[in-house]
Amino acid sequence: MRIAIRMDDITADMDWKKFHKVKELLDAHGIRPLIGVVPENRDRKLHIEKPREDFWEYVQGLQRSGWTIAMHGYNHLYTTRDGGLFPIGSKSEFAGLSLQRQLEMIKKGKEILNGHGITTDIFMAPSHSFDKNTLMALRQNGFGIITDGFGTHPYRERGMIFYPISLQRSRSLEDKRDGLVTFVYHASTMDDKDFEKLKDLLSTGKVVSYDAYRDMDIGKRWFGERALQYLLAIGKRTLVSMRKR
Repeated sequence: MRIAIRMDDITADMDWKKFHKVKELLDAHGIRPLIGVVPENRDRKLHIEKPREDFWEYVQGLQRSGWTIAMHGYNHLYTTRDGGLFPIGSKSEFAGLSLQRQLEMIKKGKEILNGHGITTDIFMAPSHSFDKNTLMALRQNGFGIITDGFGTHPYRERGMIFYPISLQRSRSLEDKRDGLVTFVYHASTMDDKDFEKLKDLLSTGKVVSYDAYRDMDIGKRWFGERALQYLLAIGKRTLVSMRKR
């Protein structure tokens, strides 16, 4: 099983020291990840450093160098307790809101990115939470890909292409099948142990650049598979909640 890297919560005021530490490890192995850029960050938990003045120019440079960019929500503010269609979490910026409201948010987010020279057709939902209205709003705003769902290959569902994340990292690393999954990282919250684990992962030779998804055949997700994924997401959320107690 091949592994791609996804980095969430990319903002002008994130922990840049930790971000660059991750980047150095990836660069050393020639790995170009997916990064989720928040168009207009209003989440106080993500305010860590003084905003970087050349943030958008820096992101443009990453994109030119082959890094893949996703729009990571709009403001990254959680407005509902709705887990949506992929309920790993129990809060959402989008799920549960009206189609009109979601259309407005996604349109504004895209306009901000475009205004700073960033173009993308990939969406990354904060807390992995989205619903049918989110997918409809994304399609109407020119997004065709969402980085979520479980699986080992890209699949098409409800008019969108899904690039799946890993259900369980240890199983993905042991899996001998041909496929590709994404490991999710939040650089600002990583500690020394997390950096060592990432270093070990990169040394396995299993990690590939995120754009490898573009070269894969796209399957179709059937109703039974949707139902199983929903149950697996709830199970993963329950296990994570129990570990935090």
